[in-house]
Order: sequence, then structure tokens, then C-alpha cells
Amino acid sequence: MPVLPSDASVVHLRSGGTSVVVDLLPGSMPSIVHWGEDLGDAPHDTLVSLATSSRLQRISGGLDRTVRLGVVSTAASGWAATPSIEGHRDGEDVSTLFALTGLHATDDSLELHFADSEAELSACYELRVAASGLVRVRTTLRNDGAGVYTVQALHTTLPLPWDATEILDTTGRHLRERSAQRHELAFGTHLRESRRGRPGADATLLLAAGVPGFGFERGLVHGVHLAWSGNSRVFAERTPTGESFLGAGELYLPGEVRLAAGEEIATPELLGSWGDGLDELAARFHGEWRARPQHPTRPRPITLNTWEAVYFDHRLPKLVALADAAAEVGVERYVLDDGWFRHRRDDTAGLGDWYIDETVWPDGLHPIADHVVAKGMEFGLWFEPEMVNPDSDLARSHPDWILRGRTDLPPSARQQQVLNLAHPEAYDYILGVISAILDEYAISYIKWDHNRDLVDAAAGPGGAARVHAQTLAVYRLIDELKATHPGLEIESCASGGARVDLGILDRTDRIWTSDCLDPVERLENQRYTALVVPPEMMGMHLTTPHVHSTGRTVSLTMSGAVALFGHFGIEWDVTTLSETDAAAVGAWVALAKRVRPLVATGRLVNADVADPGLDVRGVVAADAASAFFTITQTQTLISSPAGRVRFPGLDADRTYRVQLVTPGGLVQIPAQSPLEWAHHETVLTGRQLAVVGVRPPVQNPQQSVVVELTAL
Repeated sequence: MPVLPSDASVVHLRSGGTSVVVDLLPGSMPSIVHWGEDLGDAPHDTLVSLATSSRLQRISGGLDRTVRLGVVSTAASGWAATPSIEGHRDGEDVSTLFALTGLHATDDSLELHFADSEAELSACYELRVAASGLVRVRTTLRNDGAGVYTVQALHTTLPLPWDATEILDTTGRHLRERSAQRHELAFGTHLRESRRGRPGADATLLLAAGVPGFGFERGLVHGVHLAWSGNSRVFAERTPTGESFLGAGELYLPGEVRLAAGEEIATPELLGSWGDGLDELAARFHGEWRARPQHPTRPRPITLNTWEAVYFDHRLPKLVALADAAAEVGVERYVLDDGWFRHRRDDTAGLGDWYIDETVWPDGLHPIADHVVAKGMEFGLWFEPEMVNPDSDLARSHPDWILRGRTDLPPSARQQQVLNLAHPEAYDYILGVISAILDEYAISYIKWDHNRDLVDAAAGPGGAARVHAQTLAVYRLIDELKATHPGLEIESCASGGARVDLGILDRTDRIWTSDCLDPVERLENQRYTALVVPPEMMGMHLTTPHVHSTGRTVSLTMSGAVALFGHFGIEWDVTTLSETDAAAVGAWVALAKRVRPLVATGRLVNADVADPGLDVRGVVAADAASAFFTITQTQTLISSPAGRVRFPGLDADRTYRVQLVTPGGLVQIPAQSPLEWAHHETVLTGRQLAVVGVRPPVQNPQQSVVVELTAL
């Protein structure tokens, strides 16, 4: 990698429509003065002027030299906002002040090396602008001294435009993850912390800030995501000296990271995206993730999961019948959920005893696994490897393998505790028992569950915190299982969607987006999850007409349409379907198979609509030659007929054939006349569809239609 000339005072990184300009003013901490729209092949002297024009003047009542946001900012430099690094040596040596000692740069990456000879610390700051336009940032801290250095905090930051004054993040709970919330970015710090040992259902997947009123289609917005599956903190900050920025880092518990001489620790990657509207911001995340060599590229198998069909009632005849019915409607993967292992007749016992329950499965899982494979489907199995029930052979034999900070166990959740995978013997046990199951049976897929927050998670009574070590151990376990079982796919499930992050998704193949399958609730959940997660990695399933989680009665049409733009599946006892209903489910499966190549490669778009009772979203091919959209009505509308809806994201100058392709056709309301354009050859330009739009069908609430657009 070439070395930047020693007399250079600014570096300009460019890729994927994104520019990052870094001011390297000698004698001060390097600072990012622009992150966002590509500035083109700008002459060097204009970049120097850009950097100069961004420097702060001295102000009354302040320091003699006003300190700006640097790539590594500490209190010793005079920085009074959230610092990049905090730590100490046994309560002393709390001051850090880094000087630049070396740098390397390419057209799209920058590596800066720093040292603090007095504190005996060094740091490496790495920033890369990916081909997608996504910015990836990481800082590594090294202890060069003889004594132990305790790291309290290690953050990375990216600057915001000063007019980015509205924040968007998400919150939630079990069965309602990633609900959006907005408010003003005022002076001070907006801080979101996760102390659950996983991101948690209430965590924000993305922290974004933009011009007031930014939407999915337009409005400049910047956002960051922390690719980490343990404790974390993400924040937006606005200072009285004209600095505004987003930042994040792992949240270390007391004493959790202690660096001995020569040891180092790196931050999880901070991933930053921007766009004119949230759809453009999301497209950078999707493009980056799809470019990974390990990204799943074969068609996502239509998946049936047995949980809501049978729960713990594992009887071979029923499960065989379920497999037969699934194959008939076009299912390609059959997943046997919780209840197959020893002592597991309900959720109070058995976790950790990963052996086939001989009382339920006297011949092992071979009868069901072999039958599923013979039907042409893949066979998947549920595990919850990180957890243990106190009522289990494992817990009774190895109580020292349970994470706890005191003599008594931590408060229970779902009658379970957390297994300390950082304990070498516990790790080897779990690796061994899962590997044995994978070796014996034709298992191509694991539904990997995680149903409990990490509470008081320490190495034993009076022991050290273990969330950081536990997270790394989980990563290592997944990596090792996949390395020794080529082709194995893993779903990250955590009480539904409580562990959704790109740290876990860098090694798994999809997430279970939520335990709530109610399509009305899923609309918001899936929209905001897809700001970061590519849709083909999001589990979206048809559900029963009477939704188990909410009690709402929903139509098959809405359930199918809401599940269409993701990894499609079924959570339903399909043995109970009439011949007519089975044919209807089969039609939705057939449509999902037709749409899935587009879902896996196209661009998600969301129309900003005026009526809160309407939802319009779609996926457009990369070459804009085709698209599918869904129009969903969640409640009664004030106007009837409804106002026109637009289809954004198409090629403005191309002409498209517009067709309704909803399985089963339109649901007619009595006395409703036919929708004229839906019954004739309809051709419109991409500009007409995006600017003017069409009248949607008048429907009852909780109905959807699917629209196919094909360029002529």
C-alpha cells in the first residue's frame, strides 16, 4: 500500500459515490471534514481550501485553540465531548494524548498510526470507503507498557452535516422489534445503550440523522450501524462549537477489558451510510453485504418451520403428514423446532441436554429426516446452544459452567440461564454434541435461538464480567461449525429479532425478523429492519389466519404479500388446509419463487405515502427492467376511492406494462365496480408511475395487492 507523501495536508477517499475528506493538519489530530456525496476528481488545492475552511476559530470563554472532532479524540487534547478512548492503569495514568506517527493511503482507504509515549499506548485507525459507498471504520488500541491497562471505552465516530437536525432510531420489545421513533437532534448527547449481552428487542439497528422531514424517497440522511452482537452504545451528539457527529462502540462492563503488555483490542466495525432518502442509505448496506464472498447466493429455499404447527407435541405421524402437506404446496426446507431432545416436553427443562429424546424418538430423528429428504426438501433443526435449564443433566453435572456473578443464580428468563461458552470445557461440550448431531443426520440448516438476555453475566461468584468473551466465543463456535460442515446454513433467532446486527449476520445466513407473524405488525418491523439487513436474509413467513401472537384475524392475501419481499416461508399447520386453501397457499409459494431472484439482487423501495392506512413498497431490478410492488391497506381510509399511489425507483424514461398478479385476484367489496386499469392493457412510463401514480383498488382493511411491472 503506497505511503502518503509527508507534505500532504489532506487526503480524499472515493468509492461507490461516496467521498471522505480528511484534514491532516500538522500538530493536530486528523479530522474528517466531509463524509457523504462524491466530490468528484477535485483538484488538491481545492481540497486543502476545503480543509482550511472547516477549521475552528478561537472563541471567547474557550481554550486558546478550539478543539475539533478528530478521528481519535481525548480529553487531554481539550476535547470536552464524548471521548474516543477512556481507561487507566489501576486507577492512575488516566490521561491519553496521541500523536500521529505514520499513515498509509490508497484511493479508498486510510490507515493512521498514533502513539502516546507517556501513557505507553498506541492506536491504529482504519477507514475504508467500500465499492458500495459504505464507510467502514475501526480503531485498535494497544498497550505498550509493562502494567495492565483497563479499557473503559473505545469509540469511533463519523461527522454529520450541521443541518442534520432530526434523529431516527428504533426501539421495541418482544413481538414488536424495530419500531421507529423520531425527534430533534438538540445540543447534547442522544445515547442508546444495550446492556443485555445481545442487542435486544429494544435496541436500535440504525442511528440516523438528517434534514428535518427526510423520508424513504428523499431528504439527505446519514446513519451508522455497529456490527457487534454484545453490549453496545451508539450516540448522536451536537456541541456548542459547531460539531455534530454519530458514534458507537462496544459497551465494556467494569474490568472486562484489561490489556496486558503487548495486548490490543479493536472496536467492532462502525458502518456508515448516507443517501438522498433512506432507500438510498439502505441500498449501500445491501450492496456491501451482497458483495461478501460468503453471502448466500443460491435461491433462498421456501421454508416451513414446525413451531406454531405442533409446538412441543412431537409425534412422528403428525410430523410426517406435515412434511407431506408442505411438499405439496412447494416447500423446499422443513425445520423441526424445539422439543426433540432429552427432557424437553415443555420450556422448563432439558436445555443443554443435546441428545435425541429416546422416549419420543425411539429410532432417533432418522424417520423424519429421511422422509423429509425423500420428499425433495432440506431438513433443518432447532438448537439453543448458549442456554441451559437448571433442570437439566448438564446444569446438575456442571453448575460451574453457568454464567453468574454471585452464589445464587441470576434472575431466570423462560426458566433458563446462560452457558459460559468462554469456559473451554463448556465450549468443547457444545461443539461436540452439535457436531455429533450434524454428522449423524442430513441436516443442512440450524435455527439458532437465543431466548434470554445476559443478566449478571460473570465467570462465577465474585468473578469477572464475561459478555465480551461470550460474544467472541459464540462467533468462534458458529465459525467452527460452518467450517467443519460445508454448506450448513444458520438462522440467527433471538426471542425473535433481539439479535439482529451485522456482526452475527457476517457468519449466519438469515435472521428470524420477529416472533410476531401478524402482517399488520410486520410491515413496520420489516421496513426498518431492511434499512440495514438485505431482504433475502430476513425470514418472512405466512401465518395462520388467526395470528397466534396477537389474536388478530388476517387474510391470506395480506399475509402472503407482506412476506413476499424476503426469505419466504410458512409458519402454519398446513395439514389442516382444505383443498382450496392449500391451492391458494401453493399459489403464494409459486409467486414467491418467481419473485425471489429479484428480492436477492434488486433494490428495495418504499413510497412516502400521505395516508397512514396505506403501505406501498417494492423491489426493483438492478437494471430497472422489472419490478414488483405491494399495496397494503391496514385500516379504513378517509377517502373512498383512495387517492393515487406512486411507484418510485423505476427508470423514468422507460415504459412499463402494469399488471395485478395477486394470487386469487382482487377481493371485491359488494357494490364495488371493477378497477378499470387492472382489467385492461396498462402501460405507463417510469416517470408517470413515480410522479403521478395510479388509483389503488378499494378494499377492506387488511388486504393487499401485488403489482408486477415489466419494461417494454
